[in-house]
Amino acid sequence: MIDINVAELLPHDGKMVLLDKVLAYDEESLSAELVVRDDGLFGDGKTVPAWLGIEYMAQTVAAHGGMMCYLAGQPINLGFLLGSRKYISNISSFIVGTSLTVQVKRIIEDQGLAVFACQILAEGIDISAKLNVYQPSKQENKVINSHTANS
Repeated sequence: MIDINVAELLPHDGKMVLLDKVLAYDEESLSAELVVRDDGLFGDGKTVPAWLGIEYMAQTVAAHGGMMCYLAGQPINLGFLLGSRKYISNISSFIVGTSLTVQVKRIIEDQGLAVFACQILAEGIDISAKLNVYQPSKQENKVINSHTANS
């Protein structure tokens, strides 16, 4: 486990921070852990739909980008999930209280566009997908941030 509050790496706050901790990272990948919560945002109190795995993966990709910014001493950059491909799940829902490990690995990046291979693993759970993401340059991010601040 890495001694950093995962919320510091994400452009989310409050209940929208779904990850609990960073387990490991390097230039190309990051592993995070979370416990499926019963907070009423996405589930019925007992389960959460498996499609929420895309958000777990997207937040892990964002945590990777946030970690790279943090290590470089730069502010966290916004990023955008453009889409997912080949979301394959052997379950239809997550049981509240289940501990999940989410692993992401960048497989290609060019001019802010990237593709990450992602997995969610736990006992009896194997989910995978490829996420397409876009992280604007620092200059583009300044424009986006100033626009959203004026909205």
